[in-house]
Amino acid sequence: MKTDPVLYKGRPGDRRIDKEERCYALLDSLGIEYYRADHEHAGTIEDCHDVEKLLGAEICKNLLLTNRQMTEVYLLLMPGDKPFRTRLLSKQIGTARLSFASGEQMLEYLDITPGSVSVLGLMNDRERKVHLLIDRDLLKAEYFACHPCINTSTLRLRTEDVINKLIPAMGHEAVYVELPWEVNEA
Repeated sequence: MKTDPVLYKGRPGDRRIDKEERCYALLDSLGIEYYRADHEHAGTIEDCHDVEKLLGAEICKNLLLTNRQMTEVYLLLMPGDKPFRTRLLSKQIGTARLSFASGEQMLEYLDITPGSVSVLGLMNDRERKVHLLIDRDLLKAEYFACHPCINTSTLRLRTEDVINKLIPAMGHEAVYVELPWEVNEA
């Protein structure tokens, strides 16, 4: 039986898994206000539409990518409903053909499992091996929605807090890219 998501302000009162708890601790330590929706497992953008309505924010697409040689790792944040083609991004960042990272690589670099990839996973990248890429269209929205390293909750944060407080606190710098809304397959 499916249960509807519920909106809360701030961290949960009950104990959660360690990586989720670390997300709340980081946000609280930075004084970042956030709203949280707890919900059933949501492994795809399509699974998140009810949560988006509740939060009043679109959940961004978070893709962990590697170059052909698997020597570079990239976390791409982009609008959830925007199409993605690896060749267009590869050309912009000047790297060999990109492919999607494996579940093992997600765990190794961000301590995240497939379906839970999030900018908050960068707090687990202490060696700064992951390059952060942000599609400029995300900056147009007042709010930014992402998972707290687990896909049974989703957070709504102010976009300016993500860009100006959260990302710098995790020791990462963003490279901004511009991906097209329409993709010609020719």
